[in-house]
Amino acid sequence: MRKIDNDIIHEKLLDKKPLWAYDEKYDYAEWKDRIGKKYIELLGLDVIAENACPIKVEIEEVVETEEYTRYRYVFESEYDCPVPCYLLIPRTQKEKYPVCICLQGHTSGFHISIGKEIYDGDAKFLETSTFALDAVKNGYAALAVEQRGMGERTTLLQSRGRTMSCGCLFTAMTALLSGRTLIGERVWDVSKAIDSLEYFKDKLDLDDISVTGNSGGGTATYYSACYDKRIKVAVPSCAVCTYRDSIGDMWHCTCNYVPQIGRYIDMGELATLIAPRKLVVCHGEIDPIFPLSGTKKVYSVIEKIYEKENAADNCKLVVYPDKPHYFDKHVVFAELTKARNA
Repeated sequence: MRKIDNDIIHEKLLDKKPLWAYDEKYDYAEWKDRIGKKYIELLGLDVIAENACPIKVEIEEVVETEEYTRYRYVFESEYDCPVPCYLLIPRTQKEKYPVCICLQGHTSGFHISIGKEIYDGDAKFLETSTFALDAVKNGYAALAVEQRGMGERTTLLQSRGRTMSCGCLFTAMTALLSGRTLIGERVWDVSKAIDSLEYFKDKLDLDDISVTGNSGGGTATYYSACYDKRIKVAVPSCAVCTYRDSIGDMWHCTCNYVPQIGRYIDMGELATLIAPRKLVVCHGEIDPIFPLSGTKKVYSVIEKIYEKENAADNCKLVVYPDKPHYFDKHVVFAELTKARNA
């Protein structure tokens, strides 16, 4: 009997060159504009915008430490959608601080960024993922945003009778029913979080905004920089890779998938929406779920795009030697600061 492997058809389709893959033959300005419009459509950002609401910041807690003042606040990024944030502002008497937006991947929530241990298993994340504390140590005001489908924004399984294999699956799938994507919603939230910083504008330099994160947080970093031009430097870690070599080759969380995107472009082409702003792609040499070989393929396209933008020095690939799916805080913040100051 014939052996059946139903995944072969999808693998062969993903092996095809995307319809709008980067090519010197294109009119670059027209190609860039076309990708920008398709990006909005595919992520559902135009649909999300239909439910936009005014930004109102509600301070829930203020904590003073020797190193920083920490604000916990909530705002609605769209009607019926509260977004909890932690903002840490250093106490070093600068007039205004540059801002680093910190995005967790699939940890137990954004409390990891500020070094809080709440749940069993948090200790392992605290070793490498205290992004906001690390940003403060490097002179930044740090904004930790709880992403949809993570931490406090995970679907309420027990109270609403829903079960699933991972916390953001239900959120991701129901977003699709409404013409949205979960990554689009996360991108929207990051953009609206930048809006919310107006409340603190006396203490922050809102012309100097960077964003970083690892894994799912790295994906949101990259996609957010594509959408919001106020982000001056983006440092995604362990996330930028071909769709074929990563989410098309092994099981990944549903929040990574954007319907039809692989038909038109790969992740490298999206860099045209970031260039000529600063982009540092960080990656573990032995990352098993976003293989470095796929990252290098994507980066070869990113390089061409930045050359086209006359900004070849504004992009960089940094590899953590002998590291797996990992966030090297020393490398990330050194590279982020270097890119800002270049």
